[in-house]
Amino acid sequence: MCIHLMLSRVLDLPPEHLIKSISAVPVSKNWQVADFQLFVDSVTGNRSSSHSKADLQLQAQKLAEKLNCDTIVSEISTGPGTVNFKINRDLLAKTVLQHVLNDGSEYGIRSELFSALPKRKIVVEFSSPNIAKKFHVGHLRSTIIGNFIANLKEALGHQVTRINYLGDWGMQFGLLGAGFQQFGSEEKLKSTPLQHLFEVYVQANKAAEDENGKKMAQDFFKKLEACEAQELSLWQHFRNFSIEEYVRIYKRLGVHFDEYSGESFYREKSQEVLKMLDKKGLLQKTGEGTGIVDLSEKGDLSSCSTVARSDGTSLYITRDLAAAIDRMNTYNFDTMIYVTDKSQSSHFQKLFQILKLMDCEWAERCQHVPFGLVQGMKTRRGEVVFLEDVLDEARTRMLQNMASAKSTKELENPLETAETIGLAALIIQDFKGRLSSDYQFSWDRVLQSRGDTGVFLQYTHARLHSLEQMCGNGQLADINAACLQDPQALSILQHLLRYDEVLYKSSEDLQPKHIVSYLLTLSHLAGAAHTTLHVKGSAPEVAQARLCLFQAARTVLANGMKLLGITPVLKM
Repeated sequence: MCIHLMLSRVLDLPPEHLIKSISAVPVSKNWQVADFQLFVDSVTGNRSSSHSKADLQLQAQKLAEKLNCDTIVSEISTGPGTVNFKINRDLLAKTVLQHVLNDGSEYGIRSELFSALPKRKIVVEFSSPNIAKKFHVGHLRSTIIGNFIANLKEALGHQVTRINYLGDWGMQFGLLGAGFQQFGSEEKLKSTPLQHLFEVYVQANKAAEDENGKKMAQDFFKKLEACEAQELSLWQHFRNFSIEEYVRIYKRLGVHFDEYSGESFYREKSQEVLKMLDKKGLLQKTGEGTGIVDLSEKGDLSSCSTVARSDGTSLYITRDLAAAIDRMNTYNFDTMIYVTDKSQSSHFQKLFQILKLMDCEWAERCQHVPFGLVQGMKTRRGEVVFLEDVLDEARTRMLQNMASAKSTKELENPLETAETIGLAALIIQDFKGRLSSDYQFSWDRVLQSRGDTGVFLQYTHARLHSLEQMCGNGQLADINAACLQDPQALSILQHLLRYDEVLYKSSEDLQPKHIVSYLLTLSHLAGAAHTTLHVKGSAPEVAQARLCLFQAARTVLANGMKLLGITPVLKM
């Protein structure tokens, strides 16, 4: 809106330095408030908390006196430490709608806020289930959070590589292999691979309670480590069937990966890592013969990480070190993001610390995004273990809700619609708070059609789409901005102004809650306007202007939902 150019002349600062200092004012019940505000301490360099409110108010007034209204800015006022700008109402309506409807899916992303940001190569590792175990509900958070981060970074023009790092190596395969030889069925493996392997794993764990069962598992894993044909072939069998099953579930979630890798890829390279650690004098041996790296500041082993068993075989962290080095060599990334639950925070601290000790300066560019636990997730059959049960439950409950709702339209594929809305409900529930927080799950709360839920977002989107179907698309060329001066219309326009700032905030701290909160507010504003600002039956120019407004709201709503990993429905 060129306010930064006006301020640039008065403050004698480059305009690009002012872009982040000017923010759109959040929508208020008092619709006459300003559209933009500048916090004076962000441009005067006086960020000290010792400044009183009176000082800040005085600074704001002095700055405001040097500024003049023009054809763009119709009013300048001051608040505690802020200079506030009100935009010419006709110009506000025309400019916002023009930007939204012309930029379409790129609205907000083309903002000056992002223009100076360099394009980066980013690796995101997420989901990462354990092969031969059913997709656990705990992996839902990693999957949808990682997908959101990858979507957002990609939308902003970065080159993103999505990696699924499978838990496909380790002692559990000794148990599973020996167990399958005793209890397995090739037929069941083909029909329900993950379910059957889970059952075999449970039986194998029980069998390993006696010495004979334990020895069989150890022998199988030793043969696997030695790459013996029969054992390796069975392991490959388990891996192929598992990935096939995962891909099917990822499709339901609308998630894809560029690379499926796994711990097994690094069993040999992890030996090279141990040699590198030894060469750099970082590898030490304990009395029991295990390999450790000292991470303490004083070199007193008060903090250390075990990197090799006494028999010289690698551990999870050794394979992670090998994977990180390999990815740097392959992708030459600017940032690598790991998305796992917060119980692994200590593991990643150690991982990044060891990489630094190994002189990998890029270790600074590795980042862990931790998330909390979901509590109380149950289906009607009891405690949930598997993700697919959750997706089925969400679909079933949504289908029942739709069947009993009076407003439900006749749908070509009600099952597919229920699945899409159910997934939106799960995602919004998950993304409403800080990712690192645990939260209590409730089906009744998640699937409410009113209130701050994914169902409400989908309902608003479908309702606005239905309006377009009924009345046609708004034509920008015909718009009379004077028809959009009602408080409800101005609130939507002011809110649309803030979208780029919300995207910027989420791209900085990788928290989806900013976008979720923004979309829920947009849906409430659009819902309120829909009941009072009628399109049908209004004068043609009023109808046209309102149609453009609702179309813009639906466009931004759809854009934000897609970034979160939600497919907007057109009918419900």
